[in-house]
Amino acid sequence: MVDRTLAALGLAQVPHDDPLLYPGTWPRGSGLLDGDRLLPLDRLVHDDRTPVLTVGCNACPGQLRHKLDTFGITTPVPMVRTQVSGVDIGVSAHVSRAGYVSAAPFRSLTGTRALFILWLDAEQLTAIDTTEGATLPQGNFARVWLPAPAVRVTLPDGHVLPGAYCYTNRHGVLRDGTRTPRRHPGQRPLLTALLRQSPPLRDLLGSTPEEFCARARSDATLRARAARLFTEEDLITTSGLEQYA
Repeated sequence: MVDRTLAALGLAQVPHDDPLLYPGTWPRGSGLLDGDRLLPLDRLVHDDRTPVLTVGCNACPGQLRHKLDTFGITTPVPMVRTQVSGVDIGVSAHVSRAGYVSAAPFRSLTGTRALFILWLDAEQLTAIDTTEGATLPQGNFARVWLPAPAVRVTLPDGHVLPGAYCYTNRHGVLRDGTRTPRRHPGQRPLLTALLRQSPPLRDLLGSTPEEFCARARSDATLRARAARLFTEEDLITTSGLEQYA
């Protein structure tokens, strides 16, 4: 019998506990997250649930399970690996309470990405909304509907969804050397690049990714100051998804 536990599959990472693991390990294919197991799916579409497209750690089963456990939710979550055009994975213009700089979607007109759709029931959706700050006007993320064909979500059987919800950053995303949103390469290379680029950020949060994460997760004032630095150093651009908010 195949061991389908998250630990056996290498999917038990929880970036909340180790920020440098962000966004965590994603499954190679679709599955049903049921407790600490990832089981085969019996179907790809769940009309009684809400489709949520994830670009960050919500696609990491260990992190998703950790979030739902916090709310006492143990019901299974269908996770479907899809091919998506119209969006790419950018960098949020804030520092999370866990000490990492998280991912956020941005509008992209080139290529496709393998991204997961979570089919969430009402209780699960409320919990994830809360963890993303989407229930608060001053929260960092808003849950918005991204319609087809602007954002095309294709399931493994070729079926195209009419759209999906996604969490977009209310403050914009970080840009590269131009006005183009920068792609999120994973936490360690991202922090290494940001610290190398910004002496004030090094003064604030240290010269290494380890120092950045440790200081950021221990002090809300430092996290807020880092977000202000992103603005002061003109590192922020729009995501291109503002029209859907």
